Amino acid sequence: MKKSQLVYSRTTVELAPRNSLLQTQGVLNKGTDEELLCWGYRPSKWKQVVYFTSVVLTLGIILLVIHWKPELGCYLRWKQCSLYKAKHILLKTRFGTMSVIKVQVMTEPIEGDHVGNYTESPATSTTDLSDDRSLLSSSWTAGLDSGVRYFDYQNTRYLWDQIKNSFRKLDDLSTKTTCHTLHENFKGMSQEHRLARKRLYGPNTMIIDVPSYWNLFIGEVLNPFYIFQIGSITLWSIDEYYYYAGCIFFISALSICISLRETRKQRVTLRNMVSTEESWVEVCNEKQEFIAKAEHELVPGDVIAIPAHGCVMTCDAVLTAGTCIVNESMLTGESVPVTKTPLIPLEDEEIYSPEVHKRHTLFSGTKVVQTRYYGQAKVTAVVIRTGFNTAKGELVRAILFPKPLDFKFYRDAIRFILFLAGVASLGMVYSLVTYMRFKEPWDRTILRVLDIVTIVVPPALPAAMTVGTVYAQNRLKKSKIFCISPPRINFCGRINVFCFDKTGTLTEDGLDMWGVVPVANRRFDSPVTDPSTLPREPLLVCLAACHSLTIIDKELSGDPLDLIMFNAINWILEEPGADTHKFDIIAPTVVKPCSAETFLGEEQYKPGSPAIRRQQSLSVQEETFDEHPFEVGIIKQFTFSSTSQCMSVITRRMGENHHDIFCKGAPEKIASLCKPETVPIDFHSVLHSYSIQGFRVIALSHRPMDPKITWHQVQRLSRDKVEKDLNFLGLLVMQNQLKPQTAPVIRTLKDADIRTVMITGDMIQTAISVARNCKMVGRHDRVILVNAHPPDKENAAHVEYEEAEHFLDKMCLNQYPSPPLLHQAERPFNCYRPIFLNIASKLCATFFYLQRYTRIHIGEIPSRKHLAINGRSFGVITSHFPELLPKICVQGTIFARMSPDQKCQLIENLQALDYTVGMCGDGANDCEALKAAHAGISLSEAEASVAAPFTSSVNNIECVVTAMREGRAALVTSFGCFKYMALYSFIQFISVMILYTYLTNLSDFEFLYIDLIITTSIAVLMGNTPAYQKLVRKKPPGSLVKLSNLVSILSQVVIVAVFQIGAFYYLKYMMDKHPDSFSDNGHSGNHSGNHSGIVTENSPEESKSWESTTIFLVSSFMYIAVAFTYSKGPPFRKPIYTNVLYLFTLILLFGFSAFLLLSPLPPITHFMVMKPLENTLMEFRLVLFGIAIGFMITSCLLEWLVVDSGWMKCFYTAVGKLRKSQPSKYKTIQMEIKASDWPSLDCPVYPAAGDITELEIEASGH
Repeated sequence: MKKSQLVYSRTTVELAPRNSLLQTQGVLNKGTDEELLCWGYRPSKWKQVVYFTSVVLTLGIILLVIHWKPELGCYLRWKQCSLYKAKHILLKTRFGTMSVIKVQVMTEPIEGDHVGNYTESPATSTTDLSDDRSLLSSSWTAGLDSGVRYFDYQNTRYLWDQIKNSFRKLDDLSTKTTCHTLHENFKGMSQEHRLARKRLYGPNTMIIDVPSYWNLFIGEVLNPFYIFQIGSITLWSIDEYYYYAGCIFFISALSICISLRETRKQRVTLRNMVSTEESWVEVCNEKQEFIAKAEHELVPGDVIAIPAHGCVMTCDAVLTAGTCIVNESMLTGESVPVTKTPLIPLEDEEIYSPEVHKRHTLFSGTKVVQTRYYGQAKVTAVVIRTGFNTAKGELVRAILFPKPLDFKFYRDAIRFILFLAGVASLGMVYSLVTYMRFKEPWDRTILRVLDIVTIVVPPALPAAMTVGTVYAQNRLKKSKIFCISPPRINFCGRINVFCFDKTGTLTEDGLDMWGVVPVANRRFDSPVTDPSTLPREPLLVCLAACHSLTIIDKELSGDPLDLIMFNAINWILEEPGADTHKFDIIAPTVVKPCSAETFLGEEQYKPGSPAIRRQQSLSVQEETFDEHPFEVGIIKQFTFSSTSQCMSVITRRMGENHHDIFCKGAPEKIASLCKPETVPIDFHSVLHSYSIQGFRVIALSHRPMDPKITWHQVQRLSRDKVEKDLNFLGLLVMQNQLKPQTAPVIRTLKDADIRTVMITGDMIQTAISVARNCKMVGRHDRVILVNAHPPDKENAAHVEYEEAEHFLDKMCLNQYPSPPLLHQAERPFNCYRPIFLNIASKLCATFFYLQRYTRIHIGEIPSRKHLAINGRSFGVITSHFPELLPKICVQGTIFARMSPDQKCQLIENLQALDYTVGMCGDGANDCEALKAAHAGISLSEAEASVAAPFTSSVNNIECVVTAMREGRAALVTSFGCFKYMALYSFIQFISVMILYTYLTNLSDFEFLYIDLIITTSIAVLMGNTPAYQKLVRKKPPGSLVKLSNLVSILSQVVIVAVFQIGAFYYLKYMMDKHPDSFSDNGHSGNHSGNHSGIVTENSPEESKSWESTTIFLVSSFMYIAVAFTYSKGPPFRKPIYTNVLYLFTLILLFGFSAFLLLSPLPPITHFMVMKPLENTLMEFRLVLFGIAIGFMITSCLLEWLVVDSGWMKCFYTAVGKLRKSQPSKYKTIQMEIKASDWPSLDCPVYPAAGDITELEIEASGH
């Protein structure tokens, strides 16, 4: 203990100078999505006195304001100080959200052998880092506290780092830890060290707090919306509007109860999804003994044994011994099991990364289906992350704390509500002046002034805006599209570019074997369509052994490509536990040809059966000179990864004295790993000839190993030492057909002017072929290849552009032998259109087998240019030509050989250009892109996957059109509901302003009829209109403050005012012309002959007056009329008659309002506190009815024929030009491309002189 204290003191002096500890603010997680600004605060006695005084004086209202604005509470209660001394931290996210967190001190001892790399630069510190206690003291502690200062925010722990003089996220073993350290240095820990780590990292649990109903109720009630409701109900109660206040209270209480129930239900569902049954796991201690521990006790650094029968992982762990078959569908949506192999103990200092080394990492939430190890040893893994720090924890935190959606519609809605508040303030001033002019009592004046706020800003506005989204979500669910983020449905309505993965999305998941192309004499031989007839040479063995297949529940399982390849050769696979005794104690997976004892089971063999005949045909070479049967054991696997673009295995054939290496993968990658003298001279021409037809091409290679290398040495070999100096064997050619739904969907999107983009990991030639076949690239469109080259010793970085078809012409001129002619039925893609520019037909005769094409000159037919680029060139352009990246993103259609990170980068670059981006993939290696897109759709059999906001259980891209149609309908409905609620406010506002002028008002039940019966039923049912069946070119508006929307609302407000004032003056006219019809019904008979309704100083405000009755009857039709006006159907929604319940409700409301006006019953008029109309002239009632019908017709004609007319659209455009509004960034780039005819194919592009980096200068040797 003394040693630690001494080191602690010394570190404080050396690493934390006093002047550097005075920072009052800092930045955490800088440059990431989780970036936080932080300020330090500590208690202040005099501020505490002021704070409590303000609470008393404001009757606690200040507490409510502090609840909404935490930063105000910090300012009132504490004084700002350095982070070094802070007791509370004010945090601000990059989205503007504020939080106040209390700083805590960890005083318990923290010890351990391998807590992790805590210092920024350990080598520069004089602290003895071999002792973990001093390591923690030197880096994480504050000199004035006897312990580690920390705080927890959003389930993430931040500790004080004295080297940086700031708080820093707690590192685990996934950060700054070398692969060699993970493999060699973790052999078990003592209980004391485990407890110390548990104090630091916390338990290995993801506890989702499910708040009690009381806590949820308090949190819900403190929402500004409900505070406004409470204030409104209180105001109405004081004003004796008991019925209305009671109904609103009941509706609000019901809404709160439903909200509480749904919120708690979602939390319970998430908790159940996250939680797992408590189980035990074997953990290695310091004595190398495995003892049972509860899973929640695991800490980073523990060595655990994976049970042979499998398990559900509750932590992230790196595999150090044995292999595992894992189902990762929960994280990725990919249902194909993945083989995990042990991490290789490299000698260099390679830093471990869960993303780079994911093939060696078992992630929390995934299910280990099966484990395998040779002999009796255990399959072991080192725990690297626990709790919310795991991959699953990050997904859960993303659900618990989602990023706010920056949708312009919602921002405009807030602005419009503020505008309504401004209108309300004008109305309040007018009401105040009016009531003071008539010398009304002050209490009544205040009530009427405040009542204006509840009229102009309707409390139901936020709820009405979400109705369309709720209906759209239910309709999507019926189409088997599940959404876990409803606000993103509105984003679907604004999508203007949609990106697609290729394999499994545009094309079928499964592949069909077409054939194998062997190599002979440095040239490709004739294709072999039946690989099972190949001789027992390395090529056949490569097909049999180079895969990651396994047997699960007595069925062969694995990657679909591997399954097709293995099944095509009619071999069998045996795993340990079968007949593997010939390999002594080492029991690898064995592959061998079929025999009478193994083919389909012995019981199925009968003389003359097809199985026997096939087996006999395969056994021509069964008798060999070897005394051992032809069996191959798979000793070690290096599984496929997107980064390496290949996989390899090390095998040993029974009876041989050496091991063999077999490798398969992307042809270009394999060719680069092979000896140049073994690569066929016609490699490029043959490869491209297959690729342009849409075939999936895999290259195969082999190398025998030195007989001196033992089995134990093989297990320690790194991948880079295995995958080199290979011998090229041949090509595996497979067909990958388009899904039947792909081409129609792409055509629908193009007809709707939705740009389509392909992002794939496949070869660029195959991607071009698929793009042409599905009509993503038109028949006469040009495809330009973008080839970017990094700097080397001879050249600086440069970019070249080349016609894709010219590239083929060059291959024709190489006069390499063409591949065998393919019959029409054998070609999966027949739409490829080579464009021959001044090339003699006889030189290109070898390529006429593709299809009979007419020779076309590019200049004769208008064509669009599409850029095609691979991942390598994309990376070079990102690093060396960032100024070209926007143009490539705007003009690019085909992005091939893209890694998962690059897919995500492309999505983010498109969004930066003001595109609204959709992404559709299978959820395998495109999870990041699916999450980054505004609307990511994962094709998965699961009902809902956390891999994307949307999940379609129908495995084709028809879901894209459905989601966009529903998104457009939901967005238009939200606009319609918002405009309707705005008009509802203005209609009632104008009515009340007219009545306030004469010191009268609507009665309680008239308000009830308008607000509850009419408005609520309309707002609830308006959004149930189904989406239009066709996706049109026109897109719905994305802004509420667009001129067209403002003209729509303001024009309706004008005619509302005109017709209400007209009805009012008609009443005055009739009262003067026929005073007898109204004389007996004056203001309760208080003022004989005072038909105008003016109330004297001491008379009560009268709601039963002719003015209020007339305005109420006319305005009730207006609410129905504007609802019908804003229920426009095509082109985004179906006609209104398809929403049967809504149309029936409008007719019913219209009929009842007409009944109240034309033929009211005395009990109803008495209940509604209306003047009796049965004794008035029918002429008066018919004219009022005519005014109402006239308003309905005028409202519809004005909206449909004027506001939405073509000449008004020209007016909107002209005003936009006068305002000089900036177009979207991508539109500006499109205009630049069109004006400059970019790209130029004549010469390569080099970086400008000022843009050449030092790295490029050094690489070029200048």
